[in-house]
Amino acid sequence: MKISLVVPCYNEQETVRIFYDETVKVLKEIGYDYEIIYINDGSKDNTLSELIKLYEDYPDEIKVIDFSRNFGKEAGMYAGLEHATGDYITVMDVDLQDPPQMLKEMIKGIEEEGYDIVGTRRVSRKGEPPIRSFFARQFYKLINRFIDVEIVDGARDFRLMKRKVVDSILSMKEKNRFSKGIFAWVGFKTKYLEYENVERVAGETSWSFYKLFLYALDGIIAFTTAPLQISTLLGVFVSLIAFLYMLFVFFKALLFGDPVAGYPSMIVIILFLGGIQLLAIGIIGTYLSKLYIEVKDRPIYLVENIYSKEAKK
Repeated sequence: MKISLVVPCYNEQETVRIFYDETVKVLKEIGYDYEIIYINDGSKDNTLSELIKLYEDYPDEIKVIDFSRNFGKEAGMYAGLEHATGDYITVMDVDLQDPPQMLKEMIKGIEEEGYDIVGTRRVSRKGEPPIRSFFARQFYKLINRFIDVEIVDGARDFRLMKRKVVDSILSMKEKNRFSKGIFAWVGFKTKYLEYENVERVAGETSWSFYKLFLYALDGIIAFTTAPLQISTLLGVFVSLIAFLYMLFVFFKALLFGDPVAGYPSMIVIILFLGGIQLLAIGIIGTYLSKLYIEVKDRPIYLVENIYSKEAKK
């Protein structure tokens, strides 16, 4: 048996070797063959040079995929899955927030309990800013209201998958990828292991609140058309209110005459209707922009270089 570890990296010069040292200890205890596939996602620090040093030290165990620029973590995961050759494949964060020791229990879940996927979920968000934790929980509640599969609250990308699961994921060629949703959508027999939040071993996260917000928005748009339906219902509701208000003005003028209309109320109504219209146009425009990207059919990522024994041949 062989295990492939997919490890996307962006500005992680301080953690790539620490990750290797800690993870290999566990992999050697497991006793299976293994490969670690690092993806350098257009890092601006010395991440690539550190990865090349690591590859030169351990060419039988390490692959390095160097992107031509930053394409994002989703592209990094997809590239790693494409190049993985193992019977079991997992995605892990290089900052050791995904505890390597859990690999033992994950393998047990697949081999002894018959699961196709053994994932992980955080049961606490200790160490995170409270506002980020709050919005993360609200995101899971919101998206699960609208999609036809369940995305487990606190679920991580860190999951051990059989080869058939990865093949199913790779068969989905969409450009706007949201892996948490894709992992849920493909189905298969899945188990989740719970653990307490683990802080980064070194360095700083590149995920700002704004980036996380955009990522959550992409996830909602990628897996549901609910925002379009909501904008339609909102339009119907506003039209109904406008019709009722028109009747009110008509009968008021009929019964009590037509004094000078209030300027403030007119401005409020105009601004309210204008805001609703802009919201609906923005939602439609976002879906059209995603469709535009899909239609262009550009590759999900481009590779500058690959450092591996196979690439040297």
